[in-house]
Amino acid sequence: MKSCPSYNLAAEALGAVRWKLIYTRGSVGMAAVVVPKSLYEEAVRRGVDLEELIIKALSDALKLDPASTARARLELAAKYLEEGKAFADKDPVQASGKLYKAAEETVKALAHFYALGEILRRVEERGRWSVADLAKAVSAISKRLGEWFMHSWDAAWALHVWGFHEAKLDAEDIRDRLPYIEKMVKDAQKALSSAETP
Repeated sequence: MKSCPSYNLAAEALGAVRWKLIYTRGSVGMAAVVVPKSLYEEAVRRGVDLEELIIKALSDALKLDPASTARARLELAAKYLEEGKAFADKDPVQASGKLYKAAEETVKALAHFYALGEILRRVEERGRWSVADLAKAVSAISKRLGEWFMHSWDAAWALHVWGFHEAKLDAEDIRDRLPYIEKMVKDAQKALSSAETP
């Protein structure tokens, strides 16, 4: 397997982490990252989101502008959306988790795209997104895109709490909320696309 220069750059930025490209499907490349067990356990103990850390490190190492970071996050959102749809009738708990992640990545993408500076500064200082940061970002984004965005986030939050953590939602509940998550992702993609086209 060929080495990817951007992965090598990111690996250098992260230190002792090794990268191995597993496969690319659509716009999302899957990579395995080898992290020493002691570091992984410490990250879990401290509540560090490794996916978030890696996205941040890659964005910084590659010196991505906010629109590029937003596009990368939307690629993840689209991946989670498709996985959530696939699980909708088979495994409501997994579907709930994936659909919530699609909504969460959409919020983070739009926070970068709309340059929600104060929120992004707090996230940077803390090293992770909090529920309050996500809620503030949703409020700011809703002022730009409309009240529907807040309602869609509320549907995502119900999936997160009642579908994923509490495992109380069934396939019908998931299907009822799926269009809200789909609209978040699709409309965010349109917003980014329209900004790219003169």
